[in-house]
Amino acid sequence: MKGALITFIFCLTSFFFSASLVTETEGAAAEKDGLYIVYMGAAASRKGSLRNDQAQLLSSLLKRKKSALVHSYKNGFSGFAAVLSAEEAHSIAQRSGVVSVFPDPVLELHTTRSWDFLKYQTSVEIESNPSSDSNSTSQDSDAIIGILDTGIWPESESFNDKAMGPIPSRWNGTCATAQDFNSSNCNKKIIGARSYDVDESSKIRHHSPRDTIGHGTHVASTAAGSEVQGVSYYGLAAGTAKGGAPGARIAMYEVCSAQNGCSGSSILAAFDDAIADGVDVLSLSLGAASFLKPDFISDPIALGAFHAVQHGITVVCSAGNDGPSPGSVVNAAPWILTVAANTIDRDFESDVVLGDNKVIKGEGIHFANIQKSPVYPIIYAKSAKKSGADENESRKCNPDSMDQEIIKGKIVVCDNDNSLYAQSEKKEEVKNLGGIGVVLIDDESRAVASTFGTFPMTVISSNDSATVLSYINSTKNPVATILPTTSPTKYKPAPTIAYFSSRGPSTIPKNILKPDIAAPGVNILAAWLGNDTGEAPEGKDPPLYNVLSGTSMACPHVSGVAATVKSRNPTWSPSAIRSAIMTTATQMNNLKTPITTEKGTAATPYDFGAGEVSTTGPLQPGLVYETTAIDYLNFLCYHGYNITTIKTIANTIPDGFTCAEESSIDLISNINYPSIAISNFNEKAGRKVNRTLTNVAGDAKTGDVKTVYTVSIDAPAGLDIKVVPDKLQFAYNGEKSTYQVSFSAANPLKKDVFGSITWSDGKYKVRSPFAVSSKSGN
Repeated sequence: MKGALITFIFCLTSFFFSASLVTETEGAAAEKDGLYIVYMGAAASRKGSLRNDQAQLLSSLLKRKKSALVHSYKNGFSGFAAVLSAEEAHSIAQRSGVVSVFPDPVLELHTTRSWDFLKYQTSVEIESNPSSDSNSTSQDSDAIIGILDTGIWPESESFNDKAMGPIPSRWNGTCATAQDFNSSNCNKKIIGARSYDVDESSKIRHHSPRDTIGHGTHVASTAAGSEVQGVSYYGLAAGTAKGGAPGARIAMYEVCSAQNGCSGSSILAAFDDAIADGVDVLSLSLGAASFLKPDFISDPIALGAFHAVQHGITVVCSAGNDGPSPGSVVNAAPWILTVAANTIDRDFESDVVLGDNKVIKGEGIHFANIQKSPVYPIIYAKSAKKSGADENESRKCNPDSMDQEIIKGKIVVCDNDNSLYAQSEKKEEVKNLGGIGVVLIDDESRAVASTFGTFPMTVISSNDSATVLSYINSTKNPVATILPTTSPTKYKPAPTIAYFSSRGPSTIPKNILKPDIAAPGVNILAAWLGNDTGEAPEGKDPPLYNVLSGTSMACPHVSGVAATVKSRNPTWSPSAIRSAIMTTATQMNNLKTPITTEKGTAATPYDFGAGEVSTTGPLQPGLVYETTAIDYLNFLCYHGYNITTIKTIANTIPDGFTCAEESSIDLISNINYPSIAISNFNEKAGRKVNRTLTNVAGDAKTGDVKTVYTVSIDAPAGLDIKVVPDKLQFAYNGEKSTYQVSFSAANPLKKDVFGSITWSDGKYKVRSPFAVSSKSGN
């Protein structure tokens, strides 16, 4: 398989998703025959049994069509996936107890220095004897991370179980067997492995937990890989590879394949199994394309995550790779911890040396046998235009636009603005015409290293391209060379937000600030398939570790942190863990200045949520925002669902709960979230929101603590903010205290504005970002 396979899957699954997803709220309408998901809300009260209405529906269906059923959901929620006609789907959607019926969507994948950088970048003072006891990885070994992805390559050394204790007795999962996977492939590190077929009629089937793509293996080792010394990518990025929670256990749920993409029905089946298996954290580096955001009751990830959180499981998801477009963030439900991607302080540098000895910094990974002296002719692709071709096409090195006689034997400088062709296609075009190297001009991908095999290719910025083009135009016989790749560390500034990382504001839902957090997702070295000859440069063995970029790589960093927090604080809820991660994030880079975007402008909460994740801060956050079951029920009310639908969805609803008569999306701002988002802000009316903090800094044995937190406000110009009270006093562990924030303005806001509210007692700092958008701005 080739490294381009993942890119192919991104494109293929986006197409299938857009072609197949047709939904309505309150029981979806079906437009064609095929595989449908029938979602019926909460599971039966008796664990693992079918609800009566679900059993009746299935009985009726199977009498008519024995092979129709693909998945039945009964552990964490109720429903099934089945092959239905359009007429059957319409009919089932009208049945009592059915929340929604929708075509099975196909989602897309969002694709060890990173952990060392995080520890250096975000470490804070930690007590030598914290109340959560030990600081050892042995304690972390009780945490179980479930990963929904492409499977796992169990032979990788990153999954060795040396010195690991017994598998936790609460584990209820299984290690599935297949032609290429057996029970001996599981151990005390990989404690569970399952795989899911899309349906029996699939022409091409891969029913095995074994990874054939590489993505799942990379993600799993990033989250919880064991420590392995002396790893590298063919000598680059050499060092020790380890996951964020190296003592944690891994349960792999293979829901994506090269043949069938990532089907929603399989994703829901994996959620259902994971809830029964007993995982602590679920990590999903996949999601819908940003241009197709389904509503919650027709979104497999949102539905599965809702029920997982109800069962005490923290769900961490990637934000998507459709940045830097505003509003492109996905996986934005308030019960999901949504992760953006940032760079780290390691670069994969391949510089251009010009004939006048000027050195231009470039980015790219290649293993070319090329001279280090500038002896090769260099040309701007625009000057090699083929007769009859468009000059705009030739300057970008697009196929069939350049003259072979002019290109042959030269290094070619190509533009990459607004291009429909991938970097690899430009490389192959130049190579096929006899060119000996490519210098690509691209500001966005300059910070993200691509792999070019044994062909010399690098990416430079548009600012530096002016120097290159000036040199080419200044001499009759311009020459240059492209230096071999090196991987220097302590690159500054770092982190920056990756250009591809999807951005806020969230549109479904509004009034929840997404993404929540950022983590390393650029040029991440982690475990890989052991037989991937397509990824290997010519003459080299398959790589055992590979370098990938994407919010896919950022997500497992946060999953590892979440698992560590859970292992140290086993009674904490998913929302307490999320709060600890968000309120202790950092907003500064390694220059001690504010984190920036790929363009060098200051990052906002729409880019990175609360900031870059800290590996140590979440272990002792001081205070947490607990988003309760009532908060989530109110959210469903405010989002527009009626009480009948909500009672079907939720497994427990307090007696007397009902939706407020004047429910509206504006009230979503009031659920107890660690950040604040306000849309449609009216300066004349202003807006007030409430938040409640819970003390978690008390002595674990006595519960005693006496401390006072004082508020500080970072407010943007033109927005007035008042917090009442401005001091919060806590006397014992678990004590709660509520405050109100009032937002007002003398004049209409001309753009979205950002700031933060921080509570501090001199030891802990509990920071909440906010975003306010005006009515006129929307």
